[in-house]
Amino acid sequence: MSLPSIPALLADKNATFWFPPRASTFAEENDVFFMYILYISIFFFVLVVAGMIYCMIKFRRRPGYKGDSTALHNNLLEITWSVIPTLVVCWIFARGVYGYIDMMRPPANTIDINVTARKWDWSFQYPNGAISDQLHIPNNRAIKLRMRSEDVLHSFYVPAFRAKTDVVPGRVNTMWFQPILEGEYDLFCAEYCGDQHSEMIKRHGVVVHDLEGYEAWLANAAKAPVNPVAHGFWLYERMGCKSCHSVEPGKKIVGPSFAGTFGVDFESSKGTTLKFDEQYIRQSILEPQAEMRKGYETASQMPSFQGKLKEDEITALTAFIQELKNEAFVEALADGTLTDDEKQTLGIADPAPEESAPAEDAKSE
Repeated sequence: MSLPSIPALLADKNATFWFPPRASTFAEENDVFFMYILYISIFFFVLVVAGMIYCMIKFRRRPGYKGDSTALHNNLLEITWSVIPTLVVCWIFARGVYGYIDMMRPPANTIDINVTARKWDWSFQYPNGAISDQLHIPNNRAIKLRMRSEDVLHSFYVPAFRAKTDVVPGRVNTMWFQPILEGEYDLFCAEYCGDQHSEMIKRHGVVVHDLEGYEAWLANAAKAPVNPVAHGFWLYERMGCKSCHSVEPGKKIVGPSFAGTFGVDFESSKGTTLKFDEQYIRQSILEPQAEMRKGYETASQMPSFQGKLKEDEITALTAFIQELKNEAFVEALADGTLTDDEKQTLGIADPAPEESAPAEDAKSE
């Protein structure tokens, strides 16, 4: 069995020894520039080490050899080793500025996507209002991300795109790129953001479609399920709930698990006994710190969803959490998804759209 190379352990399957696939227009310039700097560094490393070895051998202490105690000086040599490295550094700086300016100037007609970073997940909102926890984009179209953080400093990084930008709380940071290769790529938070920082690594977190595939995905993603339980699960995936609350019984991520908790009494951090019911769920969504469970006082604070969720969406989330008392439902969610067959079995699938009457029937009527 062959051992994987180092880049494969860190990000997408590498296309070369050094790099993952070149999946954006930035990648070639980035990789070529990296190799130039690597070759220059190797050249000067070999040159300096070879000179040191030469001097060590030539001027070593030995019988009959007497060194010169005065300082020697060679103007031509001093100028050469000062001017040439300076010119190389200036060229590296100029080339770096050229690439940086290109990455800071998005072209016209970009597809603008809003990105929200929060502990410990990403959320993407598209021009038609669709929301997902994966970034879906079309191939060969310029994409501009408008990014903000709800809590601490994060950093959006897709190695295959060679694109990375910090996401700073209280600011809107933008970045752009143009994908050139269809596929699924890993997404990282490249800034340590807390004790669950590794949870923000999203394998296959970026999906590059062809244009038709992207438009089909976008149209479907904007349609929330009608069934309240399925709608609640749809929101649970997209609004960042799953990054802190598990649906596996007893599994703690940041906050308590939702599985089997509806209708159960618990002790709050204030020492009172409360019931995990519709009223408590609503209060926890709108005022998360009002009544916390005992034992979770020092956990990362949940942000308020006041103004972010409509009443029908809170109702749907409540229905979803209530359904988690059903063992069959919890078992179906064990792999983190709900297939259409599972929805049918559980009775939470939306009714099939009614087919339009044939034209002849319409005429006869």
